[in-house]
Amino acid sequence: MGDDHGKLVKNLKGAAQRYLGVGFLLGFFLVLLTYFTVSEQFAIAAPNAIRKTSPGHGHPSPATPAVGEKRPQLPVTEEQQAPVVHEEKLPAAEERETQTETEEDHKPPIEDTREESAPAKKPACDIQGPWASDVCSIDGDVRIHGSAHSVVITPPIEAGGSNPNPQEWRILPYSRKHMAGLKEVTVRELASAADAPACAVRSPVPALVFAMGGLTGNYWHDFSDIMIPLYLQARRFDGEVQLVVENIQPWYVGKYRRILKRLSRYEIINMDKDDQVRCFPGAVVGIRMHKEFSIDPAREPTGHSMPEFTKFLRETFSLPRDAPVRLKGDGDDQRKPRMMIISRRHPRKLMNVDEVVRAAERVGFEVVIGDPPFNVDVGEFAREVNRADVLMGVHGAGLTNSVFLPTGAVFIQVVPYGRMEHIGKVDFGDPAEDMRLKYIAYSAGVDESTLVDTLGRDHPAVRDPESVHRSGWGKVAEYYLGKQDIRLDLARFEPVLRNAMDLLKED
Repeated sequence: MGDDHGKLVKNLKGAAQRYLGVGFLLGFFLVLLTYFTVSEQFAIAAPNAIRKTSPGHGHPSPATPAVGEKRPQLPVTEEQQAPVVHEEKLPAAEERETQTETEEDHKPPIEDTREESAPAKKPACDIQGPWASDVCSIDGDVRIHGSAHSVVITPPIEAGGSNPNPQEWRILPYSRKHMAGLKEVTVRELASAADAPACAVRSPVPALVFAMGGLTGNYWHDFSDIMIPLYLQARRFDGEVQLVVENIQPWYVGKYRRILKRLSRYEIINMDKDDQVRCFPGAVVGIRMHKEFSIDPAREPTGHSMPEFTKFLRETFSLPRDAPVRLKGDGDDQRKPRMMIISRRHPRKLMNVDEVVRAAERVGFEVVIGDPPFNVDVGEFAREVNRADVLMGVHGAGLTNSVFLPTGAVFIQVVPYGRMEHIGKVDFGDPAEDMRLKYIAYSAGVDESTLVDTLGRDHPAVRDPESVHRSGWGKVAEYYLGKQDIRLDLARFEPVLRNAMDLLKED
């Protein structure tokens, strides 16, 4: 029984070894077959696989796709990407023997005969969203029917006199987009030149359409809302543009006539009363404010600045001084620097102006009181401001005269009590620095405000200005702009005067 068991085990071991050998052989052939199959499939499907033609054959293998033939490709996942196939470099002689020219080698390069698509036409009107004002810049035949508040754009001749996709915009031609009391102007592209209204008058220069009114009548808004935005749009024409004005204000035209005549050499058109169709070789419809009472050189139209604008004003009014006095020392033989204090007759009046004058004179200034007129040409007062080296006053429209100061002069703004620093900075502080003036802000304290006398210390406007700001702009304007005057604490304010003097000593 033991011998039989031993033979059985021996026979089983021998059979297992034979089967194992056969299995290895079959596995080897299976792997080899799989390799050739996959290699052939990869040579057909992989775009970067290299296929050689056999020596003596002038045509590529039928498996090679024709030039330009497109194959559908399955999406390739990261795990399915085919490996890159590298060709071994053959010796030069052997390479020449194996590579043969094909008919494709003699074909000229295939040229793309498709026409380049024309660039998209830039819209005539630049629409800036819910707050910034919209402006249209139009080249070519423009026809304006003033009393209808209509501007039509005729398709150019080079476009065959037609426009297959005409557009239309409604533009409020004022620097504040949601200003009540002004009418929108319709700017409309015509589908065909044949639809254009006949010209009653032809102008040799483009038109600039804008609206007066709005917040004008306040000296600061006269410049911030109209004059500076108008300058930005008109200056490029160097006077060769005609102003077409909606809601024209005769007092504004009179007060600023010298500036307007410098911007345009042509008669101003009263748009609302003009019932003729006027034809222009182009137009700008609307004006845009960069920021309050200032210019941002980076915004369209680019390249302008507040020093450029103030230089333009000095040239317009023939103002002689481009720079303030420069103090060299404490000698008595030099001219005293001049300080102008802007007077106010209504709220935010400087109550102790005589004391402020005496303090400024002690510091070394020659002091004058500036009382800007309202409804007259600004040129005469501009000359008085230009003679000053320092301009000082409580926050208000009179400080707009800072545009006539020589570049580098000192500008002192007394900011009223009531957390008004941000308003003072936006309205005058930032613009002063943009004009390259040396700006000083002085914030009045609670004891320098007459609100303590009129309302009492327990009133929220005195005790808690932040609560007034939370209640809305109406209350802020009522208390801090409309109901207080300022009595400066000279112990606090005199160092500001000395600082202004020191700034004039800087190179």
